[in-house]
Amino acid sequence: MSESLSGKQTLVTGADGFIGSHLVEQLVQAGARVRALVYYNSWNQIGWLNDVAPEVLKDVEIIQGDIRDAERIQLAVADCEYVFHLSSLIAIPYSYVAARSYVDTNITGALNVLQACRNSDRLTRLVHVSTSEVYGTAQTVPIDEQHPLVGQSPYSASKIGADKMAESFYLSFELPVVTARPFNTFGPRQTARAVIPTIASQLQAGCSELKLGALTPTRDFNFATDTAAGMISLALCPQAEGEVVNIGSGEEWSIEETAQMLMEVTGKEVPIICDEDRIRPEKSEVNRLLADNSKIQKLTGWQSQVSFKDGLAATAEWIGRNLQYFNAERYSI
Repeated sequence: MSESLSGKQTLVTGADGFIGSHLVEQLVQAGARVRALVYYNSWNQIGWLNDVAPEVLKDVEIIQGDIRDAERIQLAVADCEYVFHLSSLIAIPYSYVAARSYVDTNITGALNVLQACRNSDRLTRLVHVSTSEVYGTAQTVPIDEQHPLVGQSPYSASKIGADKMAESFYLSFELPVVTARPFNTFGPRQTARAVIPTIASQLQAGCSELKLGALTPTRDFNFATDTAAGMISLALCPQAEGEVVNIGSGEEWSIEETAQMLMEVTGKEVPIICDEDRIRPEKSEVNRLLADNSKIQKLTGWQSQVSFKDGLAATAEWIGRNLQYFNAERYSI
């Protein structure tokens, strides 16, 4: 990789989110000039960027906006050499009841970013962030980038639509875009709408039982700092342009195995109870996800640095210090 982010103007959409805040940290550490797009609110809140060290945050230009606002996105992209598009609605259960908002945010939002990047004369590369959920339940294992796309939820369908828009802008306009497809990212700052913080928050809150949905599905879990590093490695790789590239550990863990390991690292063992409210519709449940990460390794040399157990310990420790953000008694969709 001959390119460097040092001194380069970058934009992160969804910078106030879980992965976005970790990416902002790494970009600042890489010497980039970072512009962070956060979702506008009247309280002037900046989401998980509040959890970023002040000495890092002081070097970040924060702008408020809405990914659905084309003119605002045009302004945010202007003069940027690297753009990382993470802003999305991501909770699968909520997509069952609010599908239109996923189309508006994930597809139209992606279109706004793509169009703004197309209009730019400064852009070196756009990293469009996808999700392993677009594959649906694994039909072949491990899942490589040629795996069929299956919209098993309105969320995954909206991300497939966004990915195809990115593909079309590369093929139609030669836009220098790479689609990064992370598998299940976890770590500090993730909310209880995801399974690992759901488990860890119940354990750290001292619940007498652990309420979960299906225990048999497997996931390829990747620590947040590793996912962010994978995105940066793709931004700096000219050979990745026009490509879809998985970011995953190449290991899989069942939900039950994950719960048992979290009990081990927290020292808190409780019975697991199946909560029917947490069971997804049968045809919508993704039963197995396991990444083939050979493509990103070949292109960039990237590989996971944080082991699953160490990542779980760090995540549980952070949740234990931040239980005010979690309601262990309530199911978060």
